[in-house]
Amino acid sequence: MTYEYKPDSKPPEFETVHFETFGKSQVRRVVPGEYLATDPKGRAIIVASTEKNKLVYTLTRSTQGGIAISSPLEAHKPQTLMYCLIGLDVGYDNPMFAAIELDFSSAEADPTGEALQDLQKDLVYYELDLGLNHIVRKWSEPVDRTANILFSLPGGANGPSGVLCCGEDNITYRRIFNNKQQLHRLAIPRREGATEDPNRKRFIVAGTRHTLKGRETFFLLQTDDGDLFKLTYDAPDGEVQKLKIQYFDTIPLATSICVLKAGFVFAACESGDRSLYEIHSLGEKSKDPIFESSQFPTDPLAAYNAPFFRPRPLLNLLKPVYTLPSLNPIMDMEVANPGLLDAPQIYTVSGESGRSSFRTTKNALEVLELIDSELPNEASSVWTTKLRADDDTDTLIVMCLHSKTLVLRISDDVNEAFNTGFLVETNTLGVQQFGEDCILQIHPSGIRHIQGIEFSDDDSDAATHVNVTDWETPAHRTIVACATNNRQVAIALSSGQILYFECDSDGSLALAEEEVALDVTIKCLAMPEVPEGSVRAYFMAVGCSDQTVRIFNLSPDMEGNILRSISVQGLSAKPSDLTINYMTDKSPHGSSQFLHIGLESGVYIRSVLDDMTGEIGDTRRRFLGPGAVTFARVTAGDGEPAVLAMGSSPWLAYTHPTTKVLQLTPLNYIPFHSAWNFDGSSIRGIICVSGTELR
Repeated sequence: MTYEYKPDSKPPEFETVHFETFGKSQVRRVVPGEYLATDPKGRAIIVASTEKNKLVYTLTRSTQGGIAISSPLEAHKPQTLMYCLIGLDVGYDNPMFAAIELDFSSAEADPTGEALQDLQKDLVYYELDLGLNHIVRKWSEPVDRTANILFSLPGGANGPSGVLCCGEDNITYRRIFNNKQQLHRLAIPRREGATEDPNRKRFIVAGTRHTLKGRETFFLLQTDDGDLFKLTYDAPDGEVQKLKIQYFDTIPLATSICVLKAGFVFAACESGDRSLYEIHSLGEKSKDPIFESSQFPTDPLAAYNAPFFRPRPLLNLLKPVYTLPSLNPIMDMEVANPGLLDAPQIYTVSGESGRSSFRTTKNALEVLELIDSELPNEASSVWTTKLRADDDTDTLIVMCLHSKTLVLRISDDVNEAFNTGFLVETNTLGVQQFGEDCILQIHPSGIRHIQGIEFSDDDSDAATHVNVTDWETPAHRTIVACATNNRQVAIALSSGQILYFECDSDGSLALAEEEVALDVTIKCLAMPEVPEGSVRAYFMAVGCSDQTVRIFNLSPDMEGNILRSISVQGLSAKPSDLTINYMTDKSPHGSSQFLHIGLESGVYIRSVLDDMTGEIGDTRRRFLGPGAVTFARVTAGDGEPAVLAMGSSPWLAYTHPTTKVLQLTPLNYIPFHSAWNFDGSSIRGIICVSGTELR
């Protein structure tokens, strides 16, 4: 399969460009796919199986940039095992591929088994003739029986071309030049120390090639001990004169290594975590000895003095700047729920040797904590607000602290704001940016309408041009619940009355003539944001102590009436909080407007609220924990609306970025009881309070 990366799609994804079927299902030793190599210029691909079969595809590009793949060319050789396959850098000559192969046909026909000892591996070159459109086995040469991996040198105008053939305790450079073989042989340095076996030999198991801007090329090769070696070569006239190798650093054993142009090394490990290292230096000032190929004979049977080096802590690489967790290999596993959480956890013993670990895996979204600040007192609620409707970022953080209200200003730093017009010697029930340039503070005794808050350019934390208007509750009554958006306000009084306000033309509060009087205690209210293109939201939800949620109409009907009861939903416990949110859901029977209900028993309910009639349907329930559930409307992903459910643990109801289906997933974070959306100049996320901490 051929994929094209689409960075502009949301989220970025790989798009299938070509899908070619070339073998049967399952893993078979004669089905190509075990080995894959490409021409460095992107002109051809070769796919090989463990035994016998090899297919070559030619790639052509159209004027529109599309890629077309030709019919496969066969390069099969029966009774031949493949050990390694790479594409050679030959500039713009015909594409060539190099492979380590073993022909076992003679051993297959020998019943005594003696021929097995005489088998040898071959370094084979395959050339794709683009003019004649066929693949040929151009050249073959015996190599070390222990050869296991190949690396190609840059070719064309950028280097001498050829390959490094790595085997037990040796690295050999090979190149065809005028039908003659060029050879340079280098021994792999061995560890020196009291605990090391001087007779133990090493293999190269992974490596990579990197070319610097000045055209200098080097290889990073790793042995089965995890030791990294830097290998360079001298090729003054386009012909390799000698190889040089030097100890670089020691990192966990990797299956693949990649050097990034930004100055990082990524090691993909088969066992344990994957790691990203920052390159501090390339070993120019290192005191580790350098060994050259001129010190060793090219004859593999000739004796030589083994080179030794002494391992040390990281010098050329810094400690990992990022680690990608991995459980491989899992040695033992248990699924249990000792903490009686919402779902069982997976407990594993994984890794090898010194990288072994005991880990717990659970279903949760990871949270990045950016700020953790101590508060003077325990906070019960938190809000953020803009000063004007067209502001891009929030300016104020408002918190309720034990019968007091604290107002903070967000600038380069976060400091307490003064003269903002907020009542500070009272509890705050709600904060809302209202109309064009107003802010509402809802408190138990009324609603404070604050207009024209401005801060001077000298970073003063004292507001100016503040105009305050108060609306007070009737005598002997207090506000127990509220719901707001940019143009509407609803409050519930302790007497069971619900009063409704709308934004007037001058931004002031206009009290509606209609009101609702219920004979039960009102626990919570909710109304959605004003839909785009409308002047008001159409429905309001009311949670009552008789274990019901009632939906009321906010849009004038044919007779001009509002606050008309539309539907009722019975509950299994008293509601603790409500919210109505427009969310994307492309699942079957999906909708756009959802009523989220939190119960004091810890149950979360999500129901579809019909956009036209206000009827409640398609109800889903989930137990989130023993604590009462409260909500905060937030944004997730690329600005998609989401709902944060808070109880004994936090949960996020959001639209999955790929499937576009609603998900409910716990957050891997401590419990908190109040949160709000946060839009800063450099940070966009969620602000919450937990005890005496602002996070």
